[in-house]
Amino acid sequence: MPAAVLAQRFDLAVVALSYLTAAFASYVALDLAQRVRTPEALVAHAWWIAGSLSLGTGIWAMHFVGMLALRLPFAVGYDTAVTLLSWLAAVGVSAIALRVAAGQTLTPARLTLGALSMGAGICAMHYTGMAALVLEPGIQWNWALVAASAGVATGTAAAALCIFFALRQLPSAWTRWGQLGAALVLGAAVSVMHYTGMAAAGIAEDSVCLSADALRGDNLGALVAGAAFALLMLTLVTLALDARSQRQTTRLQQSLQAATTELHERALRDPLTGLANRQLLDDRLQHAAARGHREGARLALLVINLDGFKLINDSFGLGAGDQVLRSMAQRLKGLARSDDTLARLAADEFVLMLEGEVAEAALAQVAQRLLDALAEPLGGVPGAGSHPLRLSASIGIALDDGSEPGEGLIAQADSAALSVKRAGGNGFAFFEAHMQAGVREQLELARDLRAALAGEAGSGVLALHYQPKIATAESAITGVEALLRWQHPQRGSVSPGAFIPVAERFGLIMPLGDWVIAEACRQLAAWRDAGLQMRVALNLSVQQLRQPDALVKRFEEALAQHGVDARHLTCEITESVAMDDAEATERTLRRLAGLGLALSIDDFGTGYSSLAYLRRLPVSQLKIDRSFIQDLETSADARAIVKAVIDLAHALSLQVVAEGVETEGQAAVLRGKRCDKLQGFLFARPMPADALTRWAMHARGGPLRFSTSLYAARDAEASA
Repeated sequence: MPAAVLAQRFDLAVVALSYLTAAFASYVALDLAQRVRTPEALVAHAWWIAGSLSLGTGIWAMHFVGMLALRLPFAVGYDTAVTLLSWLAAVGVSAIALRVAAGQTLTPARLTLGALSMGAGICAMHYTGMAALVLEPGIQWNWALVAASAGVATGTAAAALCIFFALRQLPSAWTRWGQLGAALVLGAAVSVMHYTGMAAAGIAEDSVCLSADALRGDNLGALVAGAAFALLMLTLVTLALDARSQRQTTRLQQSLQAATTELHERALRDPLTGLANRQLLDDRLQHAAARGHREGARLALLVINLDGFKLINDSFGLGAGDQVLRSMAQRLKGLARSDDTLARLAADEFVLMLEGEVAEAALAQVAQRLLDALAEPLGGVPGAGSHPLRLSASIGIALDDGSEPGEGLIAQADSAALSVKRAGGNGFAFFEAHMQAGVREQLELARDLRAALAGEAGSGVLALHYQPKIATAESAITGVEALLRWQHPQRGSVSPGAFIPVAERFGLIMPLGDWVIAEACRQLAAWRDAGLQMRVALNLSVQQLRQPDALVKRFEEALAQHGVDARHLTCEITESVAMDDAEATERTLRRLAGLGLALSIDDFGTGYSSLAYLRRLPVSQLKIDRSFIQDLETSADARAIVKAVIDLAHALSLQVVAEGVETEGQAAVLRGKRCDKLQGFLFARPMPADALTRWAMHARGGPLRFSTSLYAARDAEASA
């Protein structure tokens, strides 16, 4: 006859404690599952291991506390080894749960396999823990309730996985509330499973606990629960700190992305007007042309060249010219459609790109509206007083017929605009075949120059020639100015005055400037290795100054690659370029000075510099424009201007270089007025690096005088 089974009684306070432990563990589990999904493999692996230990301990503590809630009429204890085994089972089922939760999606197969694995692990943990209670006679199992508990365990595991993946879809503001509600539900489900399993255990009234001397104690449940709560709380705090760190990292990444986007946008915009620059125009033009050829749509370009703009600069200064350009840009933007592209190519030249309706009649109407808008009186210009200014424009129109690349279309429209300007301006014209000659020549030069930069065979050779600068006091060479030369295979020596404007018009001035910087640094390193210390001056274009990040980076790379001291390089910018967007120019020059480069203002006297502004620039040198040097021997006005410039520069602690010195008389006047350095054909024409090396080496035996040795070197170079 079977022994009578005890009616089970539970301590309700301990039951409540076990439920809270289960709910808390479920809440932490949902948080841990988010961390295991991190894309960094090492971090995800660390969270998986730590999370499995923490979550497993929390789940095991709930079951152990639940077992301690059972009140039996005899002293009980729990076998230590078997109890440890049940804890390992809890850690294992937690590892399975977190691994499944780390997946991107919850497929039916993954859900089924995960739920069955987790259900089996939960049952193993529970019934192993029950086995730690060693009784004689043993527990009599109600197998129907055992099966029910296994079903509840599997269902609870499936529900937990579904809830976790569902929480991913909630808005971030609702995530915490959803996680709390899910934890309460899961805690209840886990408790139901546990107490169903407990109900399946039949304990005889005359049972004796053989493990009474093992793990036991009236406060054991509170101790286990407290330890589990402490571990879970530590895990939760760690999760919170990690989440905060991730939010801060995300904000920093977003800020960095925004800053990068802004810098990229600035690199594609004209700093004065905010319009697209040549780089952005080329990109949009290529895409529009490809789209037009693919879809059969047409494309039109209007080049808008302001008439008489140079006169405004000459009469009222560069500040007034800048305001006029900004005002004209705003008028043009007001007429452009949202899908049109408006760009500024040069000081007074704009381009409007149109897609879609480009019939000649419609384009003529657009051009006339542009002319009318630009002709409106413009008031408030500095220096112009109360009289409003009126400007006109010359507009050239070119239609894409599929025969020309994007840059060819710009050249066509530009040729049409020039034809209007030659006819008196204030009008528009469509490109016609008789204008093609100039366009073809520009396109061919641009094509060959691009090939020369790429080092392609048959495109000619780019080289730097160097013209010496002579110190007046010592009559010795103190440095050189690097001047770009292009030897074309068919055209021969192409003048910089011919190919530099082409480079500016066709977007090649930046790669051309990069080549000059790299070649100058290479040559400086070669001279240094030959035992010759030299200072090289480079000319910078306005396009380079408008992209300061790229310019500074190019100097840094070239200096580092060749191991050249930055103090041996001087950057020369013309006075007009220095005053174009003066604030931006000052910031760029300060960044260049920060690299250790010397700075010089070229063609001084031809622009309208503010002396207060000039004092703020980190320049160390002024170069007097050659137009003042030519008349030194015959013009008292020229001598007075040169003296004033020299005295001004010396008062500002700047050195003065006079360029274009061609006669001994000019040199004598400049020496008398204490000009620091002289440069010109009187001493030497620009020469290749090897010729300059021979000349400089020849002069090292003693001071370089303005007599036999200097003129002999000049004549030898000229005859060569």
